[in-house]
Amino acid sequence: MACMAVELARKKARLEDGAGSSSNVVSFNQQNFEQLQQDCLQNGSLFCDPTFPASWDSLGYNELGRNSSKAIGVEWKRPTELCSDPQFIVDGAKRTDICQGELGDCWLLAAIASLTLDHQILNRVVPPGQSFTSQYAGIFHFQLWQFGEWVDVVVDDRLPSRDGRLMFVHSEEGAEFWSALLEKAYAKLNGSYESLNGGSSIEGFEDFTGGIAESYDLQEAPPFLFNIMRKALRLGSLLGCSINISNSRETEAITPQKLVKGHAYSITAVEQVHHLGSPVELVRIRNPWGQVEWSGAWSDNSPEWTGVQPEERSRLDRPADDGEFWMSYRDFLQQFSHLDICNLTPDTLSSDHLHRWSYSEFEGVWRVGSTAGGCRNYSATFCSNPQFLIRLQNVDDDPHDGEDGCTVLIGLIQKDGRRERRFGRELNTIGFSVYQVLKNSSSRSNVRLGPDVLLRSAPAVRSRTFINLREVCDRFKLPPGDFVIVPSTFEPHRRGSFILRVFTEKHAHSRSEPEPEHAHSRSEPEPQPEPEYAHSRSESDPEPEHAHSRSEPEPQPEPEHTHSSSTVGLLEFHTLWNKIQRYLGIFKNHDSDDSGSMSSHEMRAALAEAGFQVNSAVIQEIVGRYADSSFSIDFDCFIGCLIRLEMLFSESKLQKNNSNSEKKNTLITR
Repeated sequence: MACMAVELARKKARLEDGAGSSSNVVSFNQQNFEQLQQDCLQNGSLFCDPTFPASWDSLGYNELGRNSSKAIGVEWKRPTELCSDPQFIVDGAKRTDICQGELGDCWLLAAIASLTLDHQILNRVVPPGQSFTSQYAGIFHFQLWQFGEWVDVVVDDRLPSRDGRLMFVHSEEGAEFWSALLEKAYAKLNGSYESLNGGSSIEGFEDFTGGIAESYDLQEAPPFLFNIMRKALRLGSLLGCSINISNSRETEAITPQKLVKGHAYSITAVEQVHHLGSPVELVRIRNPWGQVEWSGAWSDNSPEWTGVQPEERSRLDRPADDGEFWMSYRDFLQQFSHLDICNLTPDTLSSDHLHRWSYSEFEGVWRVGSTAGGCRNYSATFCSNPQFLIRLQNVDDDPHDGEDGCTVLIGLIQKDGRRERRFGRELNTIGFSVYQVLKNSSSRSNVRLGPDVLLRSAPAVRSRTFINLREVCDRFKLPPGDFVIVPSTFEPHRRGSFILRVFTEKHAHSRSEPEPEHAHSRSEPEPQPEPEYAHSRSESDPEPEHAHSRSEPEPQPEPEHTHSSSTVGLLEFHTLWNKIQRYLGIFKNHDSDDSGSMSSHEMRAALAEAGFQVNSAVIQEIVGRYADSSFSIDFDCFIGCLIRLEMLFSESKLQKNNSNSEKKNTLITR
């Protein structure tokens, strides 16, 4: 438990220091860009990254592994060896700087292309001032969001090439290298280039912004999507849209009305105007090419504008032929296929004119035998999953659907999936359920929910599905009140680490791992809940938790009776015997099959019945120490654990009393 305490103290110190925030990035692999660059300049050498070397290991492990045919003839070359006048960025970043190579990471390239639409975010991810002339030392750096924190990733500029050409991302003219170096930084963050094969552009979008992304199929658009889009823009969210293609030949094909298929557009405004006295909903869209604009209704020179009052026309700022155009919301739904909304965290936004989401983030672990409980189909273990409390107090201003309530975005991300591919580990199938803590419920003061709520009540809302993707994200409208989020894998006994993020329009109180004052026994038979179903999707298919926790009051164990001699007196023996009998009764309550041992998933409830309220981190340590290989705990280990906990609680109480006494004496002395 000492190791756990050290790790928790380290995380707390980093949170208090703001490490990992957008204003205080963490050096990935503890590599400081400025220091490494200065060392190379002083030594007159070019940087060679020892943590991501120019070798087979960085290239891949299977398709791009040492003996792969795809890796034959690979040479790692610096841009100065590939062209006579390499440039980092020329005349700003453009979509033509991003051409796909031999790697199946088109999802990442779409996300990189989105960076060219927003220079503020681009300058965040690609710090300005880098070049192949001034202060050049063969070293570059990029800032990326990764599982709850911003990291500064350093790379050398040795890039995989074959026959004098870059193998992977490259610019159209071949002399601009910011996109290739950014791809290398992303590969380093995920362990290798091969780990980037297959994915969702949403994943890259989030890693470049730190935001939480929603996706909408416009053929199944929700009824109030226009209002959701308008409010999202007010909150500083980034909106992108695209038209699906049926085959690769349709990529960037231009329709008769001058829309480009398979191409990333950005949405810059959503407005309502009056046309001949009747309201019309409009969407303003930007083509990053800076040309090729929609030629249908409400385009720049369409006759519809003559029916709009002059002051309203000037307010909408209709530009000339610069790639930006208006179209009706109805045409938008008919012409476009897909909408992405990336909602940004408050610290990402710099404008004072924008509203901001309220944001909470939690880190958690599913550990086999203690907190990997699976979904509600598995009633014996479901209640052991981690729990997180949110308190919604104020309803939204100007609700998008006209109904009072609290908008909540919940995103569950599983960590390190790409890094662990080389070890044959696939993504878990994940999802979450959200339970309301009712005012008249016995569990309201007992905010770690037990089986009386989790297995006997339907969740207020839950993720649309359990799926094997990096992230599951859904938007909900909930009434004010207390809610507990239970993230889980579909099946129990699946290990993993995760980040849970919650965005709300109004401030919401949140707390990591709420603990009860009284635990509920599982001695009664439990009804079988309605089954949940998992869906799987390969990452290569086409696109279709740090919060500040509040410490809980620790329960006090029964007082110990001491005796001055080294032998046990009658009074001590009587107390000890009664305690053992009581603990035996608790143990039998949780030994459901009378096997002489109980499941480690029952340990938290058993400890609560004995008077000890502990969080998931402590439960994980207890199971690791006292459970056997089949995650069972016998009576001897149960007693040993309780005695150890009593000693720890007693020592903690003594230390607190001594500390309070010292403070009191100091005050008296003064």
